[in-house]
Amino acid sequence: MKYQAVLFFVLVFNLFASAQDDKPKLVVGIVVDQMRYDYLTRFYDKYGEGGFKRIIKEGFNCKNNHFNYVPTYTGPGHASIYTGTTPKYHGIIANNWYDKQTKKTVYCAGDSTVIAVGTSSNKERMSPHRMKTTTFADENRLFTQMQGKSIGISIKDRGAILPAGHSANAAYWFRGKDEGSFVSSSYFMKELPRWVKAFNFSRKIESYMKIWDTYYDISTYTESGKDLNEFEGGFKGKKTATFPYNLKKLAKDNMGFDILKVTPFGNSIVADFAIEAIKNEALGKDDFTDVLTVSFSSTDYIGHNFGVNSKEIEDTYIRLDKDLERFLKVLDTEVGEGEYTLFLTADHGAVNVPAYLKSAKIPAGYVARDERKEKFNKFLIDSYGTVDIVENISNNQIFLNRAMVKALDLDLEQVQKDIANAQLTYAHIYKVYTATTMSTVFFGDGIERLLQNGYNQKRSGDVLLVDDPSFIAYSRTGSTHGSGLNYDTHVPLLFFGKGITKGHTYKKTEITDIAPTISALLGISFPNFTVGQPLYFIIE
Repeated sequence: MKYQAVLFFVLVFNLFASAQDDKPKLVVGIVVDQMRYDYLTRFYDKYGEGGFKRIIKEGFNCKNNHFNYVPTYTGPGHASIYTGTTPKYHGIIANNWYDKQTKKTVYCAGDSTVIAVGTSSNKERMSPHRMKTTTFADENRLFTQMQGKSIGISIKDRGAILPAGHSANAAYWFRGKDEGSFVSSSYFMKELPRWVKAFNFSRKIESYMKIWDTYYDISTYTESGKDLNEFEGGFKGKKTATFPYNLKKLAKDNMGFDILKVTPFGNSIVADFAIEAIKNEALGKDDFTDVLTVSFSSTDYIGHNFGVNSKEIEDTYIRLDKDLERFLKVLDTEVGEGEYTLFLTADHGAVNVPAYLKSAKIPAGYVARDERKEKFNKFLIDSYGTVDIVENISNNQIFLNRAMVKALDLDLEQVQKDIANAQLTYAHIYKVYTATTMSTVFFGDGIERLLQNGYNQKRSGDVLLVDDPSFIAYSRTGSTHGSGLNYDTHVPLLFFGKGITKGHTYKKTEITDIAPTISALLGISFPNFTVGQPLYFIIE
């Protein structure tokens, strides 16, 4: 019996040790800002073998992956990917939103209780405090007794902060203007580590202030529209949005180092910095799994400026592919090939420039907000004798002055319904729903389900508006996002590395499935409000 007990103990210990050995030393989450799924397929022949193609061929491709809420913005996107839940629960309902308690607009990562680190600017006072739930990086920190590191990196503060989580060791983002350096806040640290200071002083960032021309001969860029067209924004100081771009010359009129954000070199800077983080933070070097989150945000700035069908977007993805290749090579060398797990996805897609779609006879256009507002104000005066019954209109939501509704002895639910019915008669309003409906009626599919998943009782408005497909409130050049339509919801989802099987699926997956999948792979608790399900078929 004693022998059997010892044997049982040895078997259990070996199984535990084997499970520990099966864990990746490092999990890398990559988010490509504003990446439509079709960028994988449209530019596929232009990619090399070591970047996107390597991840696809050696990993698992979820080809029918979608966001399951509205609005599809950067802040909610990053939060949802890493928490495994939607704005309904994690609370990041937009990048900026109207706060019903303070009566002010707040920023998803803004935090006046902290100070900036690495810059004297007050604009970098940031933390994840408005995100109500944990990320899988948080859960990994808890599981490893804070031994596993969590570090977030991005051009955008929200792209670095929200994924890394509440308990992160560090989050770094890019401060442009006349500085051109990576910064953080006192939420994470008292001062920048020595290696970060060295990177900032190395002139590496300054070296990208150069000519941006196409990586290959522009005549071979047959997967995008003409270089000279009327659908692109461009840079101040240059008459046309056409290659090449002299960034050093244009920087003065385009907010200094901020111009790099709107070029592929912004992604290169992030890759450079992430590589330095892997080396200097010794990520993946011990027995505790570390988490590195990397968000490539320049793709979003470029899409907003030039549109999804531009030569600039094609060149950006060709260059991003090269950055991914060298990043993977560093992971192979520093962590070990087959010792890390990586996923790649996006925080949202984007609509094609409506003016371009109209030229192709596809229904599309622009919302005349001023005309809509004028008509709505007349309705408010006629119905309630004042426009002040509405406190704010933002993110396609109408916020009522509830104190005034009460003072006028009006029924809140009826006011919501009356406003919804009025809005539904306006040009290019597709659907309208009230907060009462979102709180009391369950929707299992369609745009209604996405609205409900994005509706947060404490933070969202009283009336939710949905514009016509491909109609946007935006400039007539460049692309944007935010809707629940496929061009905004359908994004890549690639898994690669240790513990991941090879293959692909057309089965519908959702962005909230990523966090529980990584958690299951690591054998840790799911983030505390996860609604997604582990994608068991991608795990070996």
